[in-house]
Amino acid sequence: MIRVVGVKGRIKNRDDFIRKVEEYSKSLNVAIQVVDANLVYSFNHLYSAAQHAIRAMRRGTNSMKSLAMEILLYAAGERQIKNAIEKIGVKENSKSFVFIIVDDVADIKDARGKISDKDIDKMLEELHLFKNDSMLKGDKKILERFGISKNELDTVGEDRYEKLILEKVAMVDILK
Repeated sequence: MIRVVGVKGRIKNRDDFIRKVEEYSKSLNVAIQVVDANLVYSFNHLYSAAQHAIRAMRRGTNSMKSLAMEILLYAAGERQIKNAIEKIGVKENSKSFVFIIVDDVADIKDARGKISDKDIDKMLEELHLFKNDSMLKGDKKILERFGISKNELDTVGEDRYEKLILEKVAMVDILK
């Protein structure tokens, strides 16, 4: 199952935050990736990234060993993990994040476990974060920050902006 959860809050130390998220992930045997909400266009953007990452793991075309890191590549629309982290990874000054959580996938070793809504709420509480899905509604500025050119934006109507970001996610397969 793929869950996409928007959250708000302030993190004190990025490395400690990431370590704690990894601990949750390992303890429950689920894949958890956290991204900076400032580059998230929509729920579908991250849901699609997770689907592509799962497919890559199943086909053996993955670039990363872990599903969570593979999700990060797709979410960023990048081939190189360094670029993906710089682009959409958690920043020290971030105040809004999106968690992509994948569980109950029997054929992927780091997503075989299960996480309940109660587990997610407990994790967020311990991380001092609060659910807020408002950041799952992107705009033109997010697309521009993501690297979609003005020319690309001008070629489609606003009702098709989401397709541009989904195309960037899908392009990772081709770039590999």
